[in-house]
Amino acid sequence: MEYFSAALLIFCFVGVFSISVEAAVKQYQFDVCIRKKITKIQVKDVSRLCHSKPIVTVNGMFPGLTIYGQEGDRILVNVTNRAQYNMSIHWHGLKQYRNGWADGPAYVTQCPIKTGQSYTYDFNVTGQRGTLWWHAHILWLRATVYGVIVIMPEQRTPFPFPQPYQETNIVLEPDTFSMEVESGKTYLLRIVNAALNDELFFAIAGHNMTVIEIDAAYTKPFTTQAILIAPGQTTNVVVKADQSPSRYFMAARSFMDAPIPVDDKTVTAILQYKGIPNTVVDRHLFYTIGLGQNPCPSCQNGTQITASLNNITFVMPETGLLQAHYFNISGVFRTDFPDRPPVAFNYTGTPLTANVGSSLGTRLSKVAFNSTIELVLQDTNLLTVESHPFHLHGFNFFVVGSGIGNFDPEKDPAMFNLVDPPERNTVGVPTGGWTAIRFKADNPGVWFLHCHLELHTMWGLKMAFVVENGKSPEQSV
Repeated sequence: MEYFSAALLIFCFVGVFSISVEAAVKQYQFDVCIRKKITKIQVKDVSRLCHSKPIVTVNGMFPGLTIYGQEGDRILVNVTNRAQYNMSIHWHGLKQYRNGWADGPAYVTQCPIKTGQSYTYDFNVTGQRGTLWWHAHILWLRATVYGVIVIMPEQRTPFPFPQPYQETNIVLEPDTFSMEVESGKTYLLRIVNAALNDELFFAIAGHNMTVIEIDAAYTKPFTTQAILIAPGQTTNVVVKADQSPSRYFMAARSFMDAPIPVDDKTVTAILQYKGIPNTVVDRHLFYTIGLGQNPCPSCQNGTQITASLNNITFVMPETGLLQAHYFNISGVFRTDFPDRPPVAFNYTGTPLTANVGSSLGTRLSKVAFNSTIELVLQDTNLLTVESHPFHLHGFNFFVVGSGIGNFDPEKDPAMFNLVDPPERNTVGVPTGGWTAIRFKADNPGVWFLHCHLELHTMWGLKMAFVVENGKSPEQSV
């Protein structure tokens, strides 16, 4: 079950609504620990649904502190791990151009930070502004280790939408909050879905929302009564307090398409009015998403649940992939990840439950620097169809199309939106359907692609791209 958390931020409502400081170096200290009795970071006891349990936190805060920056800033975050678990932090959605060392996924771009050790993440905020977030990127620790990233535009650069009166961060996870509004004023809500495995519907009773930004990229504004936001996604909406002064529920509810019983309680917060108590594509990739069962003599019933892309269950290495790539260490990974599945079939027809094993391997896809990639992610009926939010590290991409059923390479591309597609870093693949994305491989290094449902990632629903260096030092790792 997922809940609300929010921090209210009030900005001066004069000028162009930007922080009036020059680009600078911003420094943060993260102390990670299980919040109980230690000074800064501890294992913290939290109570949810009538149960109390210790959790891993950063600086004793849950959610963690918000990182504030301005487009062009350099951010230094020193992480000291005082917990008994290995730790790494991913700056979700930051492109990290030529700087994969700071991306954060354990065993992909770095070895994890061991207990008692520190590591400083050093990155620049380049060509991005808006709402992103940071979270642990090892095992299940992102359940409690996360926070918001707010990036303001460059100085004297206005937002391309009417200036809001106030803004609020809304993190969908374990906590509750209320916010006060004034009649006639507009409010910017920076919404982050920090849930582990739940896609969430979000709405405000009696109010419309205008979506103006997704995954820290401006989008063609549209007005809606509700949004669906997947784990890992961020959405900025503008809301006008134009209803009769009263108290209104903000509500989130899980979207569950798998036939599994869940505790699907609707959770609410309060909105209270004041005074009331197009390019040519170099590579076409087609990846099928599947669940499976592999033999496992030590497991119950002799089988183990797996997940795969193009029938390959990704095996995490013991040496970081970026390290192996940079230093040309052999035997860590192969670069023969297939562009298409080994066998074509009716991907979304009758569920297939026989012979659904997958191949194991640490196999990456090598792409040329500055090439344009079109990737179609196709859900399949291997065991069952299911929706999947996919996150690509190191890049934003354009969502050019989606549909239900099997992707038709002859007919569906003609319907792609190549004029004003939304730009994201995390996208949902619909249940029994497909999603097509395009991106330019202009960020050299090793970049992770994975389902942002933690369970599926653990089962192997992941892979990585090796983007080759360009011709100049400025285009190389």
